[in-house]
Amino acid sequence: MSDAAIEIEGLSKVYQGGKQALDDVSFSVAEGSIFGLLGPNGAGKSTLINILAGLVNKTGGRASIWGFDIDAHPRNAKASIGIVNQEILFDPFFTPFETLEIQAGLYGVPRTRRRSLDLLRAVHLEDKADAYARTLSGGMKRRLMVAKAMVHSPPVLVLDEPTAGVDIELRQQLWAYVRELNAGGVTVVLTTHYLEEAEELCDRIAIINHGRLIANEPTRQLVGKATEKRVEVTVDRDVAAPPDASCFQKIELIGERVLAITYDKAKVNAGEVLAAVQAGGLGIVDVSTREADLEDVFLSLTRAERA
Repeated sequence: MSDAAIEIEGLSKVYQGGKQALDDVSFSVAEGSIFGLLGPNGAGKSTLINILAGLVNKTGGRASIWGFDIDAHPRNAKASIGIVNQEILFDPFFTPFETLEIQAGLYGVPRTRRRSLDLLRAVHLEDKADAYARTLSGGMKRRLMVAKAMVHSPPVLVLDEPTAGVDIELRQQLWAYVRELNAGGVTVVLTTHYLEEAEELCDRIAIINHGRLIANEPTRQLVGKATEKRVEVTVDRDVAAPPDASCFQKIELIGERVLAITYDKAKVNAGEVLAAVQAGGLGIVDVSTREADLEDVFLSLTRAERA
């Protein structure tokens, strides 16, 4: 078996009518990692996940999960992965305990090896074990979906927008559980619109846009690609109109005495920017900067694709 939990080579998908959802996508997910798969709406992320789940047939390329090719060994591949979809999918008339028991039965897990109560405890739903699933809040339903994906103890867990509509406290509980699973050896693949989550959680991030892979790098290395930097400068007098200088990419007045300046740190440094402000006849009282983050890189890469 390869050291990769997931291997994807030249994966493509063309839907009926000619819509190309995936175009020659290749990457691997290291065993034991938390891997981020990001992209705008309609980029192809869900299509890729559904191919891995066996719900969508690929047009070309190959994919394997835990060393099992999804075409040659589909049963083993499906048994090696748990998927939490964006949509909440379970029968509202079953209780959470019954939902997990039924799912475990579908995967052929013997009764003596089922962990339904342990899973409910892990996602903080033990007290709701016998309530109808339809009575659960949105956040509780999300957590039940995570437990449902883990009934057969898969070594790979895919989370497709798992915190959509979940409040901050429940989101933190969910991520604490994901980190616990990862510490126990589970490989996690995450898609999210909360880029700060991906930046905090993921070891490596791939970005898909228009069905093509446009980035695949360790998170810190990817964030380091952002060259745009913002500095807020408080000056010693009211400003009617912000000054202009060639070293500014953008300047705006966000208060009577506060200038927000964006510049390219690959071409100029902060000292040159501040000198340009002073050259405009303004005294500097205070300076604050904002470091580039994953959102900056994401927007820069996807904008370049649209251009």
